[in-house]
Amino acid sequence: MKKIKPWLSAMRLRTLPLSVSGIILGTCFAYYNGKFNPYVFGLAILTTISLQILSNLANDYGDGVKGTDNDERVGPKRAIQSGEISPEAMLDAIKKNILIVIVLTLGLIWAAFGAGNFPYLLLFVFLGGLSVYAAMNYTMGDSPYGYRALGDIFVFIFFGLVSTLGSYLLYTKTIDHVAVLPAIALGLLSVGVLNLNNMRDIQSDANVGKITLAVKLGLVRAKIYHYFLIIGAMVITVLFSILYYVEPYNFLYLIAFLPLTLHIKKIKAAKEANDFDSQLKVLALSTFLFSILLGIGYILC
Repeated sequence: MKKIKPWLSAMRLRTLPLSVSGIILGTCFAYYNGKFNPYVFGLAILTTISLQILSNLANDYGDGVKGTDNDERVGPKRAIQSGEISPEAMLDAIKKNILIVIVLTLGLIWAAFGAGNFPYLLLFVFLGGLSVYAAMNYTMGDSPYGYRALGDIFVFIFFGLVSTLGSYLLYTKTIDHVAVLPAIALGLLSVGVLNLNNMRDIQSDANVGKITLAVKLGLVRAKIYHYFLIIGAMVITVLFSILYYVEPYNFLYLIAFLPLTLHIKKIKAAKEANDFDSQLKVLALSTFLFSILLGIGYILC
């Protein structure tokens, strides 16, 4: 158990619900339009989880070997930072995880498209490769994009657009406008989680030369940016449910607005790194709840 615990910590299991939110949302809208495949759903969830774990291990490795994870950083200690896992062992685990991602991705593509739909096969092979690149290069390599204030863009694209619209496409073989606004809203909330993490680490990141968008903006403007992300997602979702109204169930997601509103108030009052750290789980789980309720609100129609 002592050997397993550091690895479970390095995988950061608490990030997994957020990572599958787009899959759940895209699946719900596909189901609403009469398209669902349990094998595609299962493999999509497993593929996304494996990609998130790959990202978490790569981030631990990248920040660990660069010295970004140090005693100034607030939050749970990372595996390499604590010395519980060596950089060599972490790199070996990353390589094995990439193989798992490849197998799951190929299985997912086959379950969705079979031997036909060759253009879609190529598209998802490309997206799979791009996802692996994004997962590894946030902190790894000589010029990681997470150190150049580009993390927000990648999170918006992959956690919002690719996960939601991509999963919808796996079932329906088409992109439908019905899933676009929910994908954007989810992308904004996911970026909010990253921005919250970066606001927590703003001082320690600046000290070691990790330039996140929060570091560039400064804490005051990073907070304003955070309000824009959360409130923007809420406004877009309300607009979506008005434009695509079917039944009152469509507004079920409003339940998730309560913790999101309380979260905004907490961030407004936040001053210390620990204040931001305590809200990470709140925002991640609120986003997960939001995706479930928004999706179920249309399945129940």
